[in-house]
Amino acid sequence: MPYPIERKLVVAVTSRAVFDMEEANRIFDEQGTEKYREHQMGRLDKPLAPGVAFPFIRRLLRLNELYAEQEPVEVVVLSRSDPASGRRFFRSCQHHKLNITRGAFLSGKSPYPYIQSFNATIFLSANESDVLGAIRTGLPAGLVLPSRATDDGADHELRIAFDFDGVLADDEAEAIYRESEDLDLFRQSELKRAAQPHNPGPLKDLFTKIGFFQKLEVKRSREQLGYKPAVRIAIVTARNAPANERVITTLEAWGMSATETFFMGGVEKKRVLEILKPHIFFDDQLTHLAPAAEMIPSVFVPFGAANANLLENLPPDGELAL
Repeated sequence: MPYPIERKLVVAVTSRAVFDMEEANRIFDEQGTEKYREHQMGRLDKPLAPGVAFPFIRRLLRLNELYAEQEPVEVVVLSRSDPASGRRFFRSCQHHKLNITRGAFLSGKSPYPYIQSFNATIFLSANESDVLGAIRTGLPAGLVLPSRATDDGADHELRIAFDFDGVLADDEAEAIYRESEDLDLFRQSELKRAAQPHNPGPLKDLFTKIGFFQKLEVKRSREQLGYKPAVRIAIVTARNAPANERVITTLEAWGMSATETFFMGGVEKKRVLEILKPHIFFDDQLTHLAPAAEMIPSVFVPFGAANANLLENLPPDGELAL
């Protein structure tokens, strides 16, 4: 009987997104495929250390423990590695008690075309060209940025922070601002459309599926005295009033809400992220991500007007320096 992947919240990852593989990746870049394979095969029983997306993935998979009857979450690996060296990834998952058992190892080929095959709501990768290629073809993807963030193993709450424009919503409003470079014109345009919901952006599906669990957890906390919800969603946007109105209109049209929404109005997002301490933060602009990424696990979503040059200049199958 076919596996019902359509019923799951699916997140696709590369091994470099979940684990620290900088040493192995350096060998791959400097010495080639065969030396990389030898390196991995010689360390099959040496678990990889947690990487940038590890805190997010660990807590996401914990939802299967909270909803054990349904097991609603699936994490799959989509990797450029070959199947043999990929064994180290699965053994590391077992060591860290990450229930990841499915995926594809493609021996050097780009894995992002298989995002839809696994019904993934997001593809997290440390490979720039794969992420840009996915976004350019309309698939949801994000580039995991280097970070020195540490994970508190005793903290079981899953905190996710999203930017709004170009991440949850499309880049219609952002494009107006970029074309005019007039903040007042942007605000006036958004005020006129305050009752008109935005079209979805690349991570709307992830947001709504995670948001479903946030609703369930809030319900459970009301029914069980002392229960602490396991999921907490925040929106951290550069908008402020009156452009906040259309954000709320859009969320209501989607039947969604966030536990916290921050309308920063140009104040550096890092200021609230350092207090919120999300286990992952999604934004479409590196200028917002760079200050936070050192201490907050951060993901660059290269979508829309803000990243038009990157998407237009993407090499056919190579690394693009960001």
